[in-house]
Amino acid sequence: MAFATARSLALKGADGHVIDVQVDVSPGVVGTTLVGRVDKSLSEARDRVRMAINNDCGRWPATKRVTVLLSPADLPKGGTHYDLAIAVAVLAADTSCRDLTPDLLDGWAFVGELSVSGGLRPVPGVLPMVIAAAAHGLTRVFVPEPQAAEASLVPGMTVFGVRSLAQVSAVLRGAEVPEASPVVAPSASPLATWRGEDRLAGVDLSDVDGLEDVRYAVEVAAAGGHPLMLVGPRGSGKTSIAERIPTILPDLTTEQSLEVTALHSVAGTLPDGSGLLRRPPWYAPHHSATGASVLGGGTGRVRPGQVSLAHHGVLFLDEFPHFRADVVEAMRQPMESGEVTIARGEESATYPARSLVVLAANSCPCGRYHGLSGSACECSPVQRQHYLRKLSGPIVDRVDIWMEVRPQPRMSQAPYAPARESSADVRARVSAARERQAARYRGCDWMLNAAAPGPVLDQRWPLTPDAQHLVDGELADGRLTRRGLTRVQRLAWTVADCAGVPRPGEEEARVALALRSSDPARSLPAEAVAVAAS
Repeated sequence: MAFATARSLALKGADGHVIDVQVDVSPGVVGTTLVGRVDKSLSEARDRVRMAINNDCGRWPATKRVTVLLSPADLPKGGTHYDLAIAVAVLAADTSCRDLTPDLLDGWAFVGELSVSGGLRPVPGVLPMVIAAAAHGLTRVFVPEPQAAEASLVPGMTVFGVRSLAQVSAVLRGAEVPEASPVVAPSASPLATWRGEDRLAGVDLSDVDGLEDVRYAVEVAAAGGHPLMLVGPRGSGKTSIAERIPTILPDLTTEQSLEVTALHSVAGTLPDGSGLLRRPPWYAPHHSATGASVLGGGTGRVRPGQVSLAHHGVLFLDEFPHFRADVVEAMRQPMESGEVTIARGEESATYPARSLVVLAANSCPCGRYHGLSGSACECSPVQRQHYLRKLSGPIVDRVDIWMEVRPQPRMSQAPYAPARESSADVRARVSAARERQAARYRGCDWMLNAAAPGPVLDQRWPLTPDAQHLVDGELADGRLTRRGLTRVQRLAWTVADCAGVPRPGEEEARVALALRSSDPARSLPAEAVAVAAS
């Protein structure tokens, strides 16, 4: 039989699909044909595989017709990671050499790009591919040696990290595994390997003077996963507060770590040899970033953007009014549903994007504090209106917490200055609030209040009658939309969770309305801030 099947994986978004690489080697017009909706990078595999076999195994069927079908044929396929599966299927289907037979390929998955010499090179997306292989009953997988640690993160999977096609063939045949040159990773300059988040390694919430109301708002946002807007003059502490939000978030759970690590693997940003990402990620794209970099996309293959790479972490959009209009409008979907769908021609992909979105903006175009005595702002009303236009409408209606950040006097050296809480202190309260939510939502598809559907809250976890009457009054007076009402209900539950209250009452509803409101006249109740800091 001149036919063999090897299994590889295709990625659609962050989800993997098992692909049957079926190879037929038979008499006919000499040539190699690839079918099954393959893109250009995969079409070039015929040349890579032929040279790899000739230089590493010497058994390419040069006098026969080779047909390669990647099934299911209606699923778009791209990438170089199919090389290894194609190569072993060709070797097994070639009847002129019976060292490798088709039955030896059963139960294996093959992932890796081949070089001309037959060496195996790393490819992006190994972790979600191996997760998909395990879900479909495959128990053994070949991956490039540098990515063996990444693939081994999947429980119950036997991983073989190999360096060459010859080593793969030897393992399958039970023969002695030959030596092979190690995979040499491309060298990078210090600038290319510098990671901007390293500068945040030593920051702590105790570094920030004053801003007690903002600190409380940040604690509530972190506890419930609520989108947050910070508005204030330049230098008032918006960025300092935002950079410290990851320090008050608890470590990721095992399930969350797998999701985040898989997304970084798909994007190709996961360092070789790294394990699960345990800490919440932090991303802060520049306001000149394109929609493809923030939301995802790209040419050739759809990749996750920073909103997805920040999944279960923090996405900070500083100078939000300066972001491109298409980026601002596209943020509606991830802020509402916690996922983002990208369509490019016939290809579409959906990535999770349940990050804590933090927006920041100045009070006016020049960044000076408009409206206070002594302010040096010279912006005209038209300029301010144009600048703040992006802070109104559908986007702001999806922001749960709106907080004005005012300049603070230096308090750290004053004799009456209160002790400032550290990130560890606040993180303990955030963790406790999240544990209450996890217990309440056990068995549900969400874990935090910010993702709880409004109808479910009304039916299973309603506010007290007095609290609901207060919120309904805001809706009747036109100060809340229907979407805003649901978000206030979610906020009230988070306020209650932070305070250890079993059910939100009128006081928690008032605090939620104050956090939700963008009206400076509606200030946050001082007692709520005092209770949080005690």
